[in-house]
Amino acid sequence: MSPVTHFFISRLTANADKLEKRDRALVTIAGVIPDIDGLGIIADIFMRNANEPFKWYQQFHHVLTHNLAFSLIVTIAVFSFAKKRTLAALLAFASFHLHLLGDLAGSAGPEGSLWSIPYFWPLSNVEFTWSGQWELNAWQNIVITAIAIGILIFLSWRRGYSPLEIFSTKADKAFVEVLRRRFGF
Repeated sequence: MSPVTHFFISRLTANADKLEKRDRALVTIAGVIPDIDGLGIIADIFMRNANEPFKWYQQFHHVLTHNLAFSLIVTIAVFSFAKKRTLAALLAFASFHLHLLGDLAGSAGPEGSLWSIPYFWPLSNVEFTWSGQWELNAWQNIVITAIAIGILIFLSWRRGYSPLEIFSTKADKAFVEVLRRRFGF
């Protein structure tokens, strides 16, 4: 799935309970952070014309941070920094695993290549994959993203804060005000 879709799904997970702003941000980040291993694509791009080009993205994306070990590191970090420690850590663990499930379901390449999840890495090389995995730009991912956006807009209107709060308090406040003026409150 797209990192944007992961963001929206993670944000929905953060809204499962009335957490404080910092805890919502931590749960949201926990659901997006597995894609940090995709940054290897930057090195690949810069080194593509080298005598021995890097293939970090192909070798390490969905490996280094798409596994149980990294999920436990993220969960412990969230527990350490959250105000509602146990709840935020549980939601972060769930958010992280929703990311893995989303990748397992909807991250196939346009040429039919499937992404696998080496869940028990580095202890085991067993990889999970699903033969029905749909492409990254498939209608299923678009529908999931649209539904998540719709629910998040409703929650923003209802609760008075939006996903924008992670990036800008001012933009968050303005967005909520527009929603409440348009749809009442």
